[in-house]
Amino acid sequence: IREGEIHGFVGSNGAGKSTTIRIILGLLKKSSGQAELFSDDPWKNSVSLHSRLAYVPGEVSFWQNLTGGEIIDLLAETRGGISESRLKNLLAKFELDPSKKFRSYSKGNRQKVALVAALAADVELYIFDEPTSGLDPLMEEVFQNEVRDLKKSGKTILLSSHILSEVESLADRVTIIRAGQNAGDYSMKELREKHDDLAKLFLSKYENSADASDEFAKKAE
Repeated sequence: IREGEIHGFVGSNGAGKSTTIRIILGLLKKSSGQAELFSDDPWKNSVSLHSRLAYVPGEVSFWQNLTGGEIIDLLAETRGGISESRLKNLLAKFELDPSKKFRSYSKGNRQKVALVAALAADVELYIFDEPTSGLDPLMEEVFQNEVRDLKKSGKTILLSSHILSEVESLADRVTIIRAGQNAGDYSMKELREKHDDLAKLFLSKYENSADASDEFAKKAE
């Protein structure tokens, strides 16, 4: 992933996207190949490396008895704190009440807690794995605008998503993964010139897989 870019990462369910991200984060130990984060070993040095990044998974699970605000503050402490003005701004944009217990939040609001905590962090790398899961279209737009602002400020973003239109709208480059293998890296300029759009390119990589096409169709619906 090049510094200062938004890099899309797409593939069907089970292709290996989340597994790859967990290896990059040092949450899983690789069984083969090489994995480096900031030119370092993420398995051996995950604690120090995590202070330089923010991560949002598609399935968010936090402490049920803490409020959203308490969770955000706790996560902020692991990165040396956050700007209170930045946090206040994000809470307003995402329409999140930080005084409620995490257990009382809807799926969408649980996702907002993780997003606000990540976006409020001043780090080098942001890793989003299905970040808009559970969000309504208005909040998806808020997220996309925030990601664009991060890029403008020189940050690096890895975005894994089943929403291909979201990836195509945001990414500078995209990697397609199939069955644990890299099925191609493309700049968005190259993609549009040669393949019209990401959806057509994605389906072409899975043209021999009916399951992948069915999965994509379900997501599109």
